[in-house]
Amino acid sequence: MIPISTDEQFREIIAGEKPVVVKFYTTWCPDCVRMDNFISDVMEEYNKFEWYDINKDEFPELAEEYQVMGIPSLLIFQNGEKLGHLHSANAKTEEQVTEFLQAY
Repeated sequence: MIPISTDEQFREIIAGEKPVVVKFYTTWCPDCVRMDNFISDVMEEYNKFEWYDINKDEFPELAEEYQVMGIPSLLIFQNGEKLGHLHSANAKTEEQVTEFLQAY
């Protein structure tokens, strides 16, 4: 995943024509670490997306704007619009993540 380091970078990335997945995470989140163990295989299978991550603790305003209440959360954006949101409670396994992505 490509890290997002500024608010401007985030806005530019989500505004693109190609669909992107943005993972909101924190460094202290055990479920985020668990997701890291399988996400590279998912990224390889779903390579029609560009994949990014952003630390929720560093960008609380963005997390609030996009209703990211739990972590990890995967959000799909295209042309500046949020198309999908996989909340943390449903993002615990590789199967849950791939099932979510299949809809896009």
